[in-house]
Amino acid sequence: MKKQWAKFVVVLVCYLLFLFWVKSWWGLLVVPFIYDAYITKKINWQWWKDAETPVRVVMSWVDAIVFALVAVYFINQFFFQNYVIPSSSLEKSLLTGDYLFVSKVSYGPRIPQTPLTMPLTQHTLPVFGCKSYVEWPHWDYRRVEGFGQIQLNDIVVFNYPSGDTIVSDLRYQPRDFYLLCYELGYRAWANHPIADSLSAEQRLQMFAAVKALGRRIIEENSAEFGEIGTRPVDRRENYVKRCVGLPGQTLFIKDRIIYLDGKENKEPDNAQFSYKVRLKRYPTDDELLDLQITMEDLMQLNQMGCMPLTRRAADMLRKRTDLCESLQIVTEADDQDIYPLNGGYHWTRDNYGPVWIPKKGETVDLSLDNIAIYERPIGVYEGNDLAVRNGKIYINGKETNKYTFKMDYYWMMGDNRHNSADSRYWGFVPEDHIVGKPIFIWWSSDPDRSGFSGIRWSRLFRMVDNIK
Repeated sequence: MKKQWAKFVVVLVCYLLFLFWVKSWWGLLVVPFIYDAYITKKINWQWWKDAETPVRVVMSWVDAIVFALVAVYFINQFFFQNYVIPSSSLEKSLLTGDYLFVSKVSYGPRIPQTPLTMPLTQHTLPVFGCKSYVEWPHWDYRRVEGFGQIQLNDIVVFNYPSGDTIVSDLRYQPRDFYLLCYELGYRAWANHPIADSLSAEQRLQMFAAVKALGRRIIEENSAEFGEIGTRPVDRRENYVKRCVGLPGQTLFIKDRIIYLDGKENKEPDNAQFSYKVRLKRYPTDDELLDLQITMEDLMQLNQMGCMPLTRRAADMLRKRTDLCESLQIVTEADDQDIYPLNGGYHWTRDNYGPVWIPKKGETVDLSLDNIAIYERPIGVYEGNDLAVRNGKIYINGKETNKYTFKMDYYWMMGDNRHNSADSRYWGFVPEDHIVGKPIFIWWSSDPDRSGFSGIRWSRLFRMVDNIK
């Protein structure tokens, strides 16, 4: 019994410290069961050990699997989880095929908003293709105290802000739902008014009509798009980008350079931009390695006549006159897919803003000229009823020209600046979407190669903080 009491005390102290950390005293209801498991043993927790052989064998496996799933759920929810880089938006800082150890305690873990979910899944059950979570109960956002705050130029994992609404057809799920609405709306309403010829209020009305038309097309063609659905914040896709703008800062992008409060932000060493390239011949494997050009880069060159290069790689390639015939940075950029989609500001990925990043407790002056920028944070992320009527702004039924934000927001961008779906396309990242901080790369495999040749040995256990 002395050993049992010692075990009980250790487990109880650890459990109480955990409850104190998360500030959730409902967990005290579990203490009597912990006491019984170690001391009184009134409940026969392992009744199946005395059962017949088939039941004993089956239940031993069930017991082990349930314990493993609960442990994984608990660890992933509050301490750390694995994350794989699925795309090239952070090349050459983080590569496609990098597996990251993501710390939840760096910025503080969130209390789960949809607690009833299958471990090791984000939103969909494999094979079955259905939801892997139950939306009830749904808890309000709350974050436990962490080791620190997001710092400028941190690489951060977060939930995709624009992933609150989706269509069920898997072909369209990777698409941004709102951009899809606008694309379909513009296509159906080819003779819509020119936005620049309208007043600020008329522009907002026109963009709202385009969006509504696109949504109606999706609803009327459910056989192609599937049903329109929603996802709670913590069940949306995980994204990883670099934080290039903090709450309260004013961000401005001019000729691809980011300025914060008028000062140039340090560009990552591995920042990439797309270049129009004409090659005289196909590079050898050694030349590709020296220039840090991947097969994915060359595939993009073959398909579109341009490929992403760091400034260093561009300078080196430009000097290789035996290899490169011409090289020029891409300056063409669309302005219709840029956030806010109903702004009509003619901003592009290379020339954007200025835009003030909302900060908790600070107030912004609202007008018809900037309401498109802050419409989504005010209405969607912070749950207010926002409307524009007769040239006036109403929040929760009251006319106003100011709003005080309840959360901090961040501006996230990929290092592969011309090939990254980031804040330039879907706007601010609210604090309740922040998942955690990547600490190190625990595994890395090149998707273009197989077997041992595809393992990037030099990247194993590389600290992410050292990637600048």
